Parts: sequence; C-alpha cells; structure tokens
Amino acid sequence: MASNEPVMTLKLGPDHPRWINVLRDGTKVGIRPVTKLDAAAERAFIESLSPEARRYRFLGQLSHPTSTLITQFTDIDYNHDVAFAAVISDGAKEKFIGVSRYSTNADGSSCECAVTVLDAWHHKGLGSALMKHLIEVARALGILYMFSIDAAGNADMADLAKYLGFTRRIDHSDTTQVIHSLWL
Repeated sequence: MASNEPVMTLKLGPDHPRWINVLRDGTKVGIRPVTKLDAAAERAFIESLSPEARRYRFLGQLSHPTSTLITQFTDIDYNHDVAFAAVISDGAKEKFIGVSRYSTNADGSSCECAVTVLDAWHHKGLGSALMKHLIEVARALGILYMFSIDAAGNADMADLAKYLGFTRRIDHSDTTQVIHSLWL
C-alpha cells in the first residue's frame, strides 16, 4: 500500500496532463483530459461502441446517452473525478477512440474506475495506456485504492486488470459481476 501523501506535484485540469502514446501497431495516439467542450465527441464515442462494449461499459444496454449522462461525463471537476480521452485526428477535429475515468469516494482515499476502447482499437495497448495514466494520476494524488465493477464475462477487462496487477473477486451482491481492485 502507498501512503496517503502525493508522490509528485501534479497540475491536473482540462489542459493538463497530456501524453502521446505509440500503440503496438505504431499508431500515435494523444491522451488528454476530457473537457466540457467534448460533449459531441463523448456522445459520438458512446454511440460508436458495439452493443457488447456498451453492455460491458454500462452493465446494461444503452443505445443513446442522455444529455445528463453526457454532462456528467464531460463536466469534470478534476478534484473528485478524472477522465482522459484517447484521441486521433479526424479531419479538422479529434475523435475519441478510448476513455478512462475515475471518481473518488467522499474522503478521497479510493476511487471507482472504468476504461472503454472502441472495438477496432482493442489489442493494440490502448486500454493499458489509458489505465496506466489513470493509475499514475491516482497515485500522485494520494488515492490508496482503485476498483472497477465489471461484467463477469468481460474477458478483455479480466485480462487487462490482471496485466495491471488488479485482483479479481465475485461481486457477492450480483454474481454476474466481478470487482477488480488495486492497492496503489
């Protein structure tokens, strides 16, 4: 377990931090904070997810995200919530191809996280890049424990969680779900 003291000074907000990651296939992808200006990109991203990916991400079916959900996903306070988008150029604008996020509990000691990647970008290292940055930021901010609640049948998430060092257990309140957890 890590101490509750921040490991590094981190400027966190709509403009910082930013990274460029090179994926396994050589594609360069920008990873940056999600902002209020990303509502259209977030909506397009969610609507571009396959039915299976939407089911895994939202633990149920979601065809069209509500305006309230889009606002929740893009109006980030960067004190209790953090969200990063993996982006590529799509003409004159950026296209979301993956998103990672966390939300802390009331005292800031733990956070629930999620990561979602468009199907065409699976198995290229994008999910692990997004999660590594999310974990790095959580550690730097003194968060002690990170967890995600996932569909038990989500093999890609199980593989990613294991690779990143998360432990896995059945969610006793719903056996169709598992909880992946990581002490930071």
